[in-house]
Amino acid sequence: MSEVQPAPGGYPHAPREDLVENLHGHEVHDPYRWLEDPDDPRCSEWLEQQDNLTSGRLADLPGKDRLAERIRALTSTGSVSAPTWRNGRSFFTRRETDREFPVLFVRDESGTETPLVDVARIDPSGLTTLDRWTPSREGDRLAYQVSTGGDEESLLYVMSVETGELLDGPIDRCRYSSIAWLPGGGEFYYVRRLPPEDVPEDERQFHRRVWRHEIGRDPCSDVLIHGEQQEHTYFFDVDVSADGGWLLIHGSPGTARRDSLWIAELDRTGRPGQQRLVLDDSLGVQAKAKVELDGRLYIRTTLNAPRGRLCVADPRSPEPGDWTELLAEDSGSVLEAVRLVDGPESSPELAVLRTRHAVSELTLHHPATGERIRGVALPGTGQITALNTTDPLTETGAGRLWIGWTDFVTAPCVHTYSLGDETTEPFESAPGQETPPNVSSTQLSYASTDGTTVRMFVLYPSEFETPLPTLLTGYGGFALSREPAYAPTALAWVETGGVWALASLRGGAEEGEQWHRAGMRENKQRVFDDFHSAARHLVDRGWTSTDRLAISGGSNGGLLVGAAVTQRPELYRAAVCSAPLLDMVRYEHFLLGRLWSEEYGSAEVPEELGWLLSYSPYHNVSPQTEYPSMLFSVFESDTRVDPLHARKMCAAVQHATTSPLDKRPILLRRETEVGHSARSVSRTVGMATDHLAFLAEATGLVRE
Repeated sequence: MSEVQPAPGGYPHAPREDLVENLHGHEVHDPYRWLEDPDDPRCSEWLEQQDNLTSGRLADLPGKDRLAERIRALTSTGSVSAPTWRNGRSFFTRRETDREFPVLFVRDESGTETPLVDVARIDPSGLTTLDRWTPSREGDRLAYQVSTGGDEESLLYVMSVETGELLDGPIDRCRYSSIAWLPGGGEFYYVRRLPPEDVPEDERQFHRRVWRHEIGRDPCSDVLIHGEQQEHTYFFDVDVSADGGWLLIHGSPGTARRDSLWIAELDRTGRPGQQRLVLDDSLGVQAKAKVELDGRLYIRTTLNAPRGRLCVADPRSPEPGDWTELLAEDSGSVLEAVRLVDGPESSPELAVLRTRHAVSELTLHHPATGERIRGVALPGTGQITALNTTDPLTETGAGRLWIGWTDFVTAPCVHTYSLGDETTEPFESAPGQETPPNVSSTQLSYASTDGTTVRMFVLYPSEFETPLPTLLTGYGGFALSREPAYAPTALAWVETGGVWALASLRGGAEEGEQWHRAGMRENKQRVFDDFHSAARHLVDRGWTSTDRLAISGGSNGGLLVGAAVTQRPELYRAAVCSAPLLDMVRYEHFLLGRLWSEEYGSAEVPEELGWLLSYSPYHNVSPQTEYPSMLFSVFESDTRVDPLHARKMCAAVQHATTSPLDKRPILLRRETEVGHSARSVSRTVGMATDHLAFLAEATGLVRE
């Protein structure tokens, strides 16, 4: 094992190459491009040295054992999901207090529960995760997808629910595939990539198609249904109406918020007729559609309504000109979901889920007129994670909603609402949920740099004196909303005596699609301004001070953290930057990067390169600067964001910082055989402990 070669500052030596490119008139320096290739002997040696440095620094952090114990206890609440109903059976996941992963169960009409998919039994190593699952309409078959080592390359299987017998699979190339069963359970529509040998080498993660598959048949004989005419980055979702009469295909180019929607009538054998284009992505809007039991096509869309509205149409005349608006846009909330609930002794009602400043609200409406009937009481300030009803083949439970729920102190659980008695009741709690932690919360408003009002959730000890060590986080991208949710790391931080804050930054969808667009492409700097303003608000109002303020974020949130420390290094004391995008000039060249140009812009376009260079963290590291303590956390099996971003940035900041290693360390933490998303509980606890202990030491939350 190589010894750490000291460089200025005491860090492993990382040669700075004089690599300069002229891109659209810009001189772009890239001294650490050699760190893009993990097979380069220089890179592998440097990584080994960084591993030694980081493991030594993280091993003996003060209070680490106490934090680990508390995070583990808070995580051991487990979780349970809202049931999905099929023909009298309910399918759901539950993670018991001592389990690494959730188990997928089926519950029959007598209440007997049977485990169906337990990845810990499939793979005792803990490297396999359950990615997706869909029961057939009759509830007697289950399609499920698993992946291994964090690669998210889902393998699709089909099993008999009654016997557990494997009926089909594995079918590969099913990453992010939805499943739409046909009546009878003999066939389904699904999404699968083309074989790698049929596409260019650098496009093997793309070229998705919609296929029809017959259970037990070689997937090579699947019938191609859709996708040949779309660009290669297109993603698709498929759905078959409850009566089996309609096929709906939703598509969008990559992660762009530009949807296309197609509909086709199915014959008695489930074969589609001519596909009709309902919406084209050239309109630049979002649309989700479903043919409900009343025979109408329901379309939830941002067309002429950036916060969302609901329209209905005859599926035989599905174009926007034939739509009837049922629920108009609400200026203060965002439309998230709609479910038609068929009452046992009353007329159907429409359950409508909205979020107001990222907090869930649920109301019931008349399905013919859209008129509001009443509100549905929810457990508190939190998030509805699922809103389910029974299916047409289930006789019991009609007129009832199953509500997946979580909030800052409540692990994922289930409540029900009955149309008959108009009450919301607990149905099933997380297995280990006990008395909620003694933590208080509030939602603050503050002004960003340009005067825009931004909101922020703040968790704090019930009894405290300010200023306190504070951990600020956010995301601000891809129209993803950060809503109240159970977070053991946040609770552990607050219980130890700190403040935890979550800012609802532009770039997300907390205030609708306009909020998203206000923080993307040429407007990306507004996201960082919102974040800096949140930090200043916490300091100015006395919650914390700059020497006690830590920040963290992952993925696009890692970009946020990288930009924050390069733009305002004096404002933050410590930072955790996880699975980050940091080289915004070259991000499109790696993994799924080319999908994100509509969010950020492309370096191939002169004007857009200017946007990217203005904030690209790697290109804005300044020499001889006192940077905060920084921990870059990466996953070597990440198939979304390449770890090279963190490698290059870590080397750049280690070279530039004026702070000594023993005062404000710059570290790189790596994990193998784990990816961007799901992981075992023990690995989650281990990573969270290292992150919190690192930030806690820097901000004085815990001391020797």
